[in-house]
Amino acid sequence: MDVLMVVILVIVLGLVFDFTNGFHDTANAMATSVATGALKPRVAVLISAVLNLVGAFLSTEVASTVSGGIVKEGSAGVQITPAMIFAGLVGAIIWNLATWYVGLPSSSTHALFGGLIGAAIVGSGFQAVDWFNVISKIALPALFAPIVAGIVALVATYAAYTITRRATSQGAEAGFRHGQTVSASLVSLAHGTNDAQKTMGVITLTLVAAGYQKSGTTPHIWVIIACALAIAAGTYSGGWRIMRTVGRRITDVAPPQGFAAEASSAATILVSSHLGFPLSTTQVTSGAIVGSGLGKRLASVRWGTFGRMALAWLVTVPAAALVAAVATFIVKTGTVGLIITAIAAIGGMVAFYLLSRRHPVTHETVNEDEDVLASKPVAAQGGAK
Repeated sequence: MDVLMVVILVIVLGLVFDFTNGFHDTANAMATSVATGALKPRVAVLISAVLNLVGAFLSTEVASTVSGGIVKEGSAGVQITPAMIFAGLVGAIIWNLATWYVGLPSSSTHALFGGLIGAAIVGSGFQAVDWFNVISKIALPALFAPIVAGIVALVATYAAYTITRRATSQGAEAGFRHGQTVSASLVSLAHGTNDAQKTMGVITLTLVAAGYQKSGTTPHIWVIIACALAIAAGTYSGGWRIMRTVGRRITDVAPPQGFAAEASSAATILVSSHLGFPLSTTQVTSGAIVGSGLGKRLASVRWGTFGRMALAWLVTVPAAALVAAVATFIVKTGTVGLIITAIAAIGGMVAFYLLSRRHPVTHETVNEDEDVLASKPVAAQGGAK
């Protein structure tokens, strides 16, 4: 198949991944605001979508890390082809949809990196991956960022309750609800500066690998615009399944906790975006929510739910890498292999969508407990579009 056609396929698939990243990670910004009633679900996702769009234009540091910091360059250029990047995106998208279906807030960031690493290893060997950058700019920040955000949220939550303990309950909660609108908006803006950049980096890497762009250059403006629109559209679609998990199943979130969790998440992500660290906003936000739960005089945290999430984080990179490795093995056979992989990817996307319609979660049911939701007829659950 002509190189240009493969590049076009990669760009399209990259924007599909960006869309899944948007609805997969909406919960990072808005779950606590929706859970506490600070924002109505539809209003929340609209605000998040607009600010994701704006945030995508504020920085390209993370995009540069993705396009030039994962796959090494050899004498003939980067050691990965557009077809391999296509396979890597397949691995990332399938894992994103699988975790979305079961309501697990896994990391879209690590799914993408896992896919690219798996494709590079099968396509060009272990030496094609820049392991130093993977460890220093991806693995270590992923380990420490949730801990930092959790500690900041714990201290902030404790301080919030201490400072306002003499205020009337209704007055304090109303104030924190208004504060949540601001803090949740900051998380959405931060998400745009970090997560939208990753697809920009992938498309830029593809253009460099195909010889359409010089190595070391920043994303073209049309790439920035396309990725910003894709992640904003995905954000507006809701991602209600994961929002229910983040907002209700980790800990019972009150407005002071939500404000503290969102503020600490936004600060952590914005600093990381400035430094070019492609963080998982999912992990940062989840760590902050756990910290906010502990900060309310060591309130209850549902460690079983958090444990399942942490397990998903651990297996995300190898799982996405495995899917991408299989896809790369098929793609390397030629045009027929590429077509087979594309058809299989489309089939997987459609299958997860159809499965999700059996037990839909909408903006009207996102705050309901799972047992209550399961007792309702399917038609009643999906009535709101």
